[in-house]
Amino acid sequence: MTMIDYKEAGVNIHAGNEAIQRIKKSVESTFSRNVLTEIGAFGALYDLKSLLQDYQHPVLVQSIDGVGTKTIIARMMNKFDTIGIDVVSAATNDIIVLGAKPLTFLDYIANDKLRPEIIEQIVLGMVKACRENEISLIGGETAEMPGTYLPGEHDLVGIVTGVVEKDKAIMGKNIKPGNIVLGLSSNGLHTNGYSLARKLFFDVAKWRIDRNIPELNGTLGEALLQPHINYTRPILHLLKNQIDIKGMAHITGGGFLENIPRVLPNHCQVEIKKGTWPELPIFSLMREIGHLNDNEMYRTFNMGIGLVMMVDEVDVKQIKDLITDFSEFKMYEIGQVVAGDKSVVLR
Repeated sequence: MTMIDYKEAGVNIHAGNEAIQRIKKSVESTFSRNVLTEIGAFGALYDLKSLLQDYQHPVLVQSIDGVGTKTIIARMMNKFDTIGIDVVSAATNDIIVLGAKPLTFLDYIANDKLRPEIIEQIVLGMVKACRENEISLIGGETAEMPGTYLPGEHDLVGIVTGVVEKDKAIMGKNIKPGNIVLGLSSNGLHTNGYSLARKLFFDVAKWRIDRNIPELNGTLGEALLQPHINYTRPILHLLKNQIDIKGMAHITGGGFLENIPRVLPNHCQVEIKKGTWPELPIFSLMREIGHLNDNEMYRTFNMGIGLVMMVDEVDVKQIKDLITDFSEFKMYEIGQVVAGDKSVVLR
């Protein structure tokens, strides 16, 4: 009788161990002195005692996010390092808009077959993003599930935990008519709208992933794999300089029309002035290919703005001056808050 083992069933424990050895030193390079456990423990221990001495009433802030169907583009390009950056930035931006300082990150990587070299690429991307933003990559999980995922498929999810002083949490309750809406630039789709983007580029236009697109200064695949920008450093810089940000929104899935209302009080509406920032070429191309109207574009994509904030008009100049400390970010005055019904209108 032939013995059937776990590897025969499609799960290779040796490959999992190899993946851990490939990434161990890189991951540990993100650890702060608060991390008490090594890679491979059943759980991650993070010492809060010294950290919380700086807070009167500390509140933990957490978010979970994924890369979605952008992983399909990574597979088509056989390039997986940027989606590691994506998963850290996508989740971290969700807590930075609440005014929280990110502390730790946990990842979950699932696939049909564990390939250590691909896991290494993904994790090295996460390491890069965590180190740049002083986040400890304290642990994660790699799941090999043949039958659940099709050959070559990956799922990538991450959880970020941060902390904020309770009375400094930015929840939008102080937004009022007359506030100015500022936008920080994106560099492409980030992680949202990829199902529509793939439909437009591959099914409608019938372009190949390696097609050179002059408007994009490179190939289609390169443009679609631009890593999600992380806004942690500029936002923390503003907060350290005592800027009174009334509310912020991460422009992710749902675009302007769905994300900004999440932070608006019931009596406020935001008017977005089209043309006050440059529309990135990738969005113009999709608009043309699919004959998409503004509502569809602004409900699906970030249109070149990855984060918006509502502030008092008197603070605008100081904010713009402070942002110049970060040359990779561009800031635009893109609208205003008016009296209305917790919605966004395009002007």
